[in-house]
Parts: sequence; C-alpha cells; structure tokens
Amino acid sequence: MKKRVTVLGSGLVGSVIANDLSTFCDVTCIDISEKNLSRTNDSITKKQCDIRNKSKIREAIKDCDIVVGAVPGYMGFNTLKDVIDIGKNIVDISFFSEDPFELDDLAKKNNVIAITDCGVAPGMGNIIFGFHDKLMQIDSYECYVGGLPVEREWPYEYKAVFSPIDVIEEYTRPARFVQNSKIITKEALSETELMNFKGVGTLESWNSDGLRTLIKTMAHVPNMIEKTLRYPGCVEYIKVLRETGFFSKEEIEVNGIKIKPVDVTAKLLFPIWKMKEEDRDFTVMKIIIKGAEKNNITRHEYNLFDQFQNDTLSMARTTGFTCSAAVKLILEKEYKKVGISPPEFLGDHMRFFMNYLSARNVKYNYEKK
Repeated sequence: MKKRVTVLGSGLVGSVIANDLSTFCDVTCIDISEKNLSRTNDSITKKQCDIRNKSKIREAIKDCDIVVGAVPGYMGFNTLKDVIDIGKNIVDISFFSEDPFELDDLAKKNNVIAITDCGVAPGMGNIIFGFHDKLMQIDSYECYVGGLPVEREWPYEYKAVFSPIDVIEEYTRPARFVQNSKIITKEALSETELMNFKGVGTLESWNSDGLRTLIKTMAHVPNMIEKTLRYPGCVEYIKVLRETGFFSKEEIEVNGIKIKPVDVTAKLLFPIWKMKEEDRDFTVMKIIIKGAEKNNITRHEYNLFDQFQNDTLSMARTTGFTCSAAVKLILEKEYKKVGISPPEFLGDHMRFFMNYLSARNVKYNYEKK
C-alpha cells in the first residue's frame, strides 16, 4: 500500500514536490489558489482551502503518513508548529526567520520527526557540510548560490521562483557569518565580489543570511559564510530601493492614508519578478570545504549547474527534489531522529540524496584537492 503524503502549498516549488512524490506515494495537495493546484498532475488529490486555519490543517492532514511544508516564509513557522502539534512528521522548505529549535521540545514531546530548511541552500549545502563534518576537522565552509533567469531582462535581471516577499526579506535581513569563531553581522547585499562560473560566466556575490541553523549546530567550525549570486549590477538597484525606504515596514502617511512602503513596493515589483510561462532559469551553487583530514590539509569542492528541463524550473527541481528525497528517507524509516532536524543532521545520508537527485538529472560535480 502506498504511503500518503499531504503537501501544504502548491506554488512553483510545492507543485514540483507533489508531482515527484506522486510517482511513489498517494499525494494530496492543499492550497488556497485553484491556479496553483492546477500545476499538479491528475493523479494528485487537490483541495482548495486556507491553511492558516489550524482546524483546516488538522482536517487536511489527519489521514496522511507525512506532511510537506511548502508555504511562504511568513506562514512557515506557524504552519510547522501546527503540524507538529497535531503529531505528524514533516519535511519543510519554508524560509521563515524564526529559530526552528524553538519547536524542538514540542516535536520531541509529540514524537515527531521534523526536517526543516530542506531545499538547495539551505538544504543540500547543509547535508554536504554535515557529511564532511563527520570525516574531518573543518576550518572553513563557503557556499555561493543563486537561481537566475536565462534571459537578462532589464531592470532587475531577476525572477522569483519562491514567494517574492521572501526575496525582499533576503534583501533586508541582516547577514550573519562566522569569522575566526566569531559571529559577524553585516547588512544584506554587502561585500559584493565578482566570481566566474562555468557555463554561466561572471556573477556577483553578496552577503545574505543563509547560514541559519549552521551558526548554532556547527559552532565548532571557525569560518562559515554563505553568499547569494545575482547578475552583475542588479544589486545596486536593490540597494537604492532599500536605502530610499521602499522595503520599510514602518507606516508612513500619504494623503491622509497610512501605508507600509514595502506593501507598495511588493505590489509594483511582484508582476516584474513573476516567472512567465515561457521563462527559463538556471541554478548555480559552489561549496568549498577546507580543513584537516587524516593529517592532510584538504579542500573539497562541489559545483552545481542545473537548467530548466522537462517543463520544470531549475530552482524548483533542485529545491523540490531534495525535499522529496527527505520525505522518502523518513517513509522508508532510514531517518528516525525525533525533534527538529536541520538538513546538516542528515549528513550521513548524503549519498542517498546525491543518488536521488542524480536520477532526476540534478548532478553535483565533486573535486578533491
């Protein structure tokens, strides 16, 4: 008998997860948008409802074996909490700002396995990090990652696969990294540098708050940083908007009406950032891990260059397939750790993830120096 999975959220990534899981599970997909639900294939049960209501979540997931959380970041933490409180195992990809370990005691109390941040980065990068952490004394971890449209369309040269409001958060949330065992905080979009990537050319990297749980779980590693990648020059546009106040959540008065600038900005930007049906994208990621291994100074490098294929956006593939691999891992009882598990806890299963992704033509090139 097939296992039953409920996917909460049927956006560009959630629908890919649902379609992938439907190849070996009975899948139900829940979303408030009928258009989003239409992205899933005919074998999937579709239910249109507002999952911000806990009683509706309870009804939606009561008969399933496991849940996938694929909602926007602003809904992510509360949705995760509700699912854990109901007592269902969950794999989550929502990029929420809260600390997931705040729910660790609740998950343990309810005997729930909850894997968070299980996408590409955070996600697969953390799994690779966790794998090597067991084998060597790591001195530094670097991750450079970005998802970009193939066509560079003026002015932003960017399209959002995830919830666009989460993209704005990435541009405003202070970036934390670790240098010489000290947590350093700088503004997002800072310390830009140009880097060359095979198959892509020159991209611009900048500080973003992508380390997340790694700051706590890998505190023994003295140097850690993640940088986001964009086409050169587009960061300057975003900085101008941010510094002018367009991303501010503080209300201002305009003609006697109080509004939040970010709400106006979102209304204007989202149509520009929205992926059109004819749009194509690619995902690029470079991970560099350095340290001592068997008394030798060693460098491990992983490179991903993935493109739109099989009518599926690359960022949705690279994120979604990592998530569905984690679901399969739990369903097959290969991962049983109760409580909150960020993806670095799954390092022992890196080969499983690599094989799962490779079977779907998402391939990481590895080099050891």
